[in-house]
Amino acid sequence: MYRRIIAPGALAAASLLLAIPASAASYSPGAPGIGDPYYPYYGNGGYDVSHYGLRLRYQPKTDELQGTATIRARTTQDLSSFDLDFLLDVSEVRVNGVKASFTHAEQHELVITPKKPLAKGTPITVVVRYSGVPSTKSAYGFTTWHRTPDGAVAADEPESAWWWFPSNDHPSDKATYDVSVAVPQGTQAISNGALESAVSKRGWTSYSWRQDKPQATYLATLAIGRFDVTRSRSKHGVPVINAYSKDLGATDTAARASVERTGEIVDWLSNYFGPYPFATAGGYVPNTTTGYALETQTRVYYSPKQFAKGANPSVVVHELAHQWYGDDVSLDGWKDIWLNEGFATYAQWLWSEHEGQGTTRQLAEQVYSSHPADDPFWTVKPGDPGPDDQFADAVYDRGAAAIQALREAVGDRAFFRILKGWPKAHAYGNASVADFEKYAEQVSGKPLAGLFDTWLYQPVKPAASAARGFAAAGAAVSPPKSWKQIEAAHQGHAAQGAHRG
Repeated sequence: MYRRIIAPGALAAASLLLAIPASAASYSPGAPGIGDPYYPYYGNGGYDVSHYGLRLRYQPKTDELQGTATIRARTTQDLSSFDLDFLLDVSEVRVNGVKASFTHAEQHELVITPKKPLAKGTPITVVVRYSGVPSTKSAYGFTTWHRTPDGAVAADEPESAWWWFPSNDHPSDKATYDVSVAVPQGTQAISNGALESAVSKRGWTSYSWRQDKPQATYLATLAIGRFDVTRSRSKHGVPVINAYSKDLGATDTAARASVERTGEIVDWLSNYFGPYPFATAGGYVPNTTTGYALETQTRVYYSPKQFAKGANPSVVVHELAHQWYGDDVSLDGWKDIWLNEGFATYAQWLWSEHEGQGTTRQLAEQVYSSHPADDPFWTVKPGDPGPDDQFADAVYDRGAAAIQALREAVGDRAFFRILKGWPKAHAYGNASVADFEKYAEQVSGKPLAGLFDTWLYQPVKPAASAARGFAAAGAAVSPPKSWKQIEAAHQGHAAQGAHRG
């Protein structure tokens, strides 16, 4: 639907080919999508990004953003042109220092044609100068740029980059980041990684953030406003940076009571998943009306609504678990979402057990018993849910029950080796559900294809024999004490019309 089609007449095409030297005939446009079956036109073909350098200037009063993006990449085919995913207004593009022509196409494509074609394997530096008012831009009928009373936030899934920087917007193309943001003095800019500097001059302050580990584009975040920033260090030595909007009101206390446990929870999760994979940890709570949290890398985004009913450390556990399962090891394609959400939910189950509020087995039993066989819940396949059900409850809850079924099948010793070994085996890379299945079989020494097929791919409730160890006998069981908090961490997406993380 969005692919650009050029169809010259047969005679004209033949004449064109005769006029082009054989050495140049192989150059062609990069694909306008990376090929993800859920989102065919997200990401782009023909190149691989290694680094984004972003220099931004933002005025909160008017929502005006000015930027220069410097993108380091390498071509993966002979390119005559290539796309970036972007929505704002572009004034200039340079490729390897030379001005390039450009145009906007379809809903979110910036099409760049360098002065000379680029051979496969060529290192390229792309500089894009741009400006605009992000809140006025939309694609496919939505926006992921969230205005706040004192600024704005970029945080959403599966896309948010288009509103603030040009990118190859797909998790399979991870890169490092330098983000420098100038804002009026008294306002702050929060992003991923470590704060390298904050320099004030002539009424403006420039904040420079660095993410030195590969990061998916949807995990890049930007928050601008007036924040109270706290800094600490976990017992294991992980620096923690948290930020809270100064106008959170009654939610402030509960938000702090939850997010300030970040260092404690990071250290606790390290016992199960291995050493924390990044240089810093933390989160921020801006004054937004969204209802979800998102695992933005090293600096988790939390909606105030997550804490509207009081402190909820369970949501902090969920989002911090993603730092291993989703951020360190990212999905190959969006159909692999179970690797993110099933394991982050299971981390909440482990936390529940740790807090004496219900064991993982009891929580699996709650999932199994509370959904009868004719419940549509069981028609969602966590291993390939489809784009419409990518963030359905079943991906989280049935997905976590699948992990408990794996634990029952292989035993605790093998199970916890799998849980800790997986992030190490694919550190800072990408992997699929199929890769995890193979890894679990390799570590446990057991055939597991049937188990994964039953729990991840069959659109029916697994038989009680497949839920051995936690299948409820008779009537529905009473929910464990942790159940409401766990489910609260998953809510908010439907009413907001937003994606949840």
